[in-house]
Amino acid sequence: MIGFPDTSFLCALYRAQANSARADHCMARLSGALPVSTLLLLEFRQSVRLQIRLHLNDRSKGFGQAEGQQMLNDLQIDLHAGLLATTPVDWPAVHQRAEFLSSAHTLAAGHRLVDILHVATALQLGAGEFLTFDANQRKLAEAEGLVVPL
Repeated sequence: MIGFPDTSFLCALYRAQANSARADHCMARLSGALPVSTLLLLEFRQSVRLQIRLHLNDRSKGFGQAEGQQMLNDLQIDLHAGLLATTPVDWPAVHQRAEFLSSAHTLAAGHRLVDILHVATALQLGAGEFLTFDANQRKLAEAEGLVVPL
């Protein structure tokens, strides 16, 4: 079954945290590359850069530049090695699906746009699984018939 990740899954892969072992186990069971979208990669990279910036301004927040740069380097290595594969996405179709998801679920559950876009992308790509550690995204993905194995 094809799985599609969100940013929380990538964060668990590239920075040691409570869910890292589960993310690593999930990656180990894959038979091929994990599909990722350019939007997912952009959000992950942006979030890493923002955490570095937060840490520069207040050492009690975020994480340091060396750690953040290592996360970005490790991501790039995995892309080049074929562990992750940037998958072409029909963005107009994803946006149309996202509009439907927003209309159907946001008033009741309060979903963020980027979370809706990740679930819409997974559905558009025909993923059967959605890889997330985010409780609200889990609810949206499961409401749309995706299996969330984590």
